[in-house]
Amino acid sequence: MIEAFLSSPFFGLTLCLATYLLGKWIQNKTGWLLANPLLISVALCIAVLVLLGIPYESFAKGADVINWMLGPVTALLALGIYNQRKILKQYFLPVLLGCLAGSVTSMLSVLALCKAFGVDQAVTAAMLPKSCTTPIAIGIAESHGGLAAIAAACVMIAGVTGALCAPLFAKWLRIQDPVAQGLATGACSHALGTTKAREMGEIQGAMSSIAIGVCGLISVILSLFLSC
Repeated sequence: MIEAFLSSPFFGLTLCLATYLLGKWIQNKTGWLLANPLLISVALCIAVLVLLGIPYESFAKGADVINWMLGPVTALLALGIYNQRKILKQYFLPVLLGCLAGSVTSMLSVLALCKAFGVDQAVTAAMLPKSCTTPIAIGIAESHGGLAAIAAACVMIAGVTGALCAPLFAKWLRIQDPVAQGLATGACSHALGTTKAREMGEIQGAMSSIAIGVCGLISVILSLFLSC
């Protein structure tokens, strides 16, 4: 019976949900910056698969259900922008220019570094949209022949780094404008950064949420003109 469960889609789905909830519990109990639920979930999933010798294919049967949800989640980004339309209208030019600067800097820096170090095309394409939210990043990566798994890993690293460092960078660089703080956080570290931006303030959280959708749209357009 155990073998049947491990080879069924319910195993991967249950493992993902259980480890994430555990990570959330650890974050609430400790308050540590490094106790990010997503980071903890990934580490625990890997540990379980390795320790029990479970093939990735068995795990993916259930995890793919979560991947399937990425499409609808992407569409919901439009709802987030709509809900913040008053703020977007008020700060339209700063939002547009800030997101454009963030997207261009992120993608061109990745492209330049990958070419400088001789990284192959598949890995470069996967790293290119690292600052986009996961469903958009995977779409951009796959359209350029990139590896979806590497794209997702790069997005997670960028998100966790932004969530950890955003308040520190704002302090060190003396950025006090909440609009600038929120846009920079959302443009560089998408949803994970937005969780931290919301802790920084209501305006920061709103601007970061807007930046996720706007930067995603800009990145999709930019990727059409960038060659890996």
